[in-house]
Amino acid sequence: MMDGLPSCLISKEILWKMLDLETLCTVACVSKSLRFSVDTEVLPYLDSLDLSIVSIDEHALYHILSRFKSLNTLTLNCQRLYDSSLLPFLAPQIQQLNLFSCSLLSSSVLNSIGANCPFLRVLAVEFADQGSPLILFRKNVAYMLNKCQYLERLSLKIKGTEVDASAFQSIEFSLPRSIKFLKLKPMLENNAIYLANRLSVSKSPSSSGFVLQFLSLLLDVISDRLLVAISNSLPFLVELHLEDRPDKEPLPGLDLTNGGLHFLGSCHFLTDLSLKRSRQNYQGSFKRINDMGMFLLSQRCKALESVRLSGFSKVSDAGFASLLHTCQKLKKFEVRNAFLLSDLAFHDLIQAPCTLVEVRLLSCGLITSETVKKLAFSRSLEVLDLCGCKSVADSCLSSISCLQRLTTLNLTGADITDSGLSVIGQGNTPISYLCLRGCKRITDKGISFLLCGGGAIAQTLSSLDLGYMPGISDNGILTIATFGREITELCIRSCFYVTDLAMRALATKRRSQDRSKQLCRVDIFNCVGLSADALKLLRKPLFRGLRWIGIGKTHLTSNEDTVITEIQKERPWLTLCLDGCEMQYKLCNETWELDFAKWSLKEPDACGMVWWLTRRRNEKHGELSPTRGRPKSMESLVGRPGHVHLMERKMILVTSDLAMAPSLKGKFLVLAHSRDIVKADRAALSSTAIGL
Repeated sequence: MMDGLPSCLISKEILWKMLDLETLCTVACVSKSLRFSVDTEVLPYLDSLDLSIVSIDEHALYHILSRFKSLNTLTLNCQRLYDSSLLPFLAPQIQQLNLFSCSLLSSSVLNSIGANCPFLRVLAVEFADQGSPLILFRKNVAYMLNKCQYLERLSLKIKGTEVDASAFQSIEFSLPRSIKFLKLKPMLENNAIYLANRLSVSKSPSSSGFVLQFLSLLLDVISDRLLVAISNSLPFLVELHLEDRPDKEPLPGLDLTNGGLHFLGSCHFLTDLSLKRSRQNYQGSFKRINDMGMFLLSQRCKALESVRLSGFSKVSDAGFASLLHTCQKLKKFEVRNAFLLSDLAFHDLIQAPCTLVEVRLLSCGLITSETVKKLAFSRSLEVLDLCGCKSVADSCLSSISCLQRLTTLNLTGADITDSGLSVIGQGNTPISYLCLRGCKRITDKGISFLLCGGGAIAQTLSSLDLGYMPGISDNGILTIATFGREITELCIRSCFYVTDLAMRALATKRRSQDRSKQLCRVDIFNCVGLSADALKLLRKPLFRGLRWIGIGKTHLTSNEDTVITEIQKERPWLTLCLDGCEMQYKLCNETWELDFAKWSLKEPDACGMVWWLTRRRNEKHGELSPTRGRPKSMESLVGRPGHVHLMERKMILVTSDLAMAPSLKGKFLVLAHSRDIVKADRAALSSTAIGL
């Protein structure tokens, strides 16, 4: 019964207005009448569904989506889905489609989207680099764009270690004139200039041409030429996000300078600006921009509300302070890898006209506690990220504890102690996300101070990161299990003194507390104190609600194939992750699937070889012997049965010594979406994989 009414009399209107989808699923388990009401009177009338937090297969997707009859907005995690999995649900009523982690989808899905969803208005797709011919990819993109003439928001990303940045060449000729939001990653600078010039048709918002308002590009290099083209061609741009990843120092005429920033003043409607130079491929920065460039930017773009800057190594306090004092509407301020940024930039912050809501100062080594004290005068602050600011200490935490709206606090690598956590634990700050990763002076006592101090954080904290903290042991985890009632995400990676006792506490004590929320995400990577027996704690009914767990470099991956198989059968929604590389554990004549495009591989001599397989029907299951060279025939691959199914056109990694997963020695992995990569380069393999 609910509000005095029998469950069978609950109307779809009441459930629709009062409950979200997760709650509806819970309610449906209470009784048959409630389940019938949800299935027949609520789900068929819901117009949106978001399944991005779970990775489901084709069968589960069909079982879920067959109940929804009025969907026009669909968001999916496609890590385990193929092109054919989506075809039954691509229909004309779909107006918004978001497909993330598309490890197995090919570009042909764009063709299907164009043919079946002509009224699509929002499309976001994250592809994995499969090495397919670029001409086919471009053809599918062009077909989809020509069919979806009402498209307003388009986001296409290709993830991988060696993605051809020319994939989106000539896309400007197919874009519908309704497009207002465009995100393309990656893209060459020359192609981006052609794109901007092509979109310069519109001269006024009321014309029938392009009126692009949002542009986000991942480039090989950001240059003055590009900013000139954008400012001249896109005068109505509201948000501009540019990031480059050069593999060497850009030439003087092909780099961003102070003059390039000056041209952004032509974008009179610009409110959100992001300029980042990634250090992923080359340890570089914008060396041709100094304080004068920041002065020009602040004077020409006074309407900015959000600024994100990364790699401006030659800009000092004066340049960054000019943005804070000139942009009166500034709410979000992010600076990364600014080696000259210090406390002086925030000295007169109390006199600045802006009202900061989000501040992120990442890897700025000269920032100390004095900056935090100045930022605390902004009572509207909701997000404070000080990752990598190692000089931040306890003295500023009393100021933080007075912020009534702060929900996100990142103190990675800060020099704080248990006493500092005691101050936060007694404060009234409603923090929901707290990161203390790498704070080596914090111990179990600090965790007790944090959650048992009587402050607001014990009732609001939902995500806690304690990774790489040698002072954390079982006692700290027991405190979290007992008093962290709202915590649903917990990271304790590389906490060497955490043992099975802590895992058992998380699995059982939280279950016995009715008011405690269940853990959804747990990261225990490299917790070497855990034994192989801890894997059994993942069995039902323990850890109810768990959807993701990282177990890389632990004994949980050692010689427990049978247990892992049983866990996977009991919990098909659970993702077991090895250090950022999500893996669906499927043994017993099935497949180990890994997202190859998410791996950045090093230490070349640790693993074996890459094998290229072609289709062979009715192939037996077997093992591969770690011999050099490529097999001459499929018959040479067949060995003892019982391990892995030889799938069609997949890459096989033969392991001789895989440190991150000792249980895989002598076996092999099927790496997904690698069907056109035929390299058998030993230097491309490693026992250590780091997610991009």
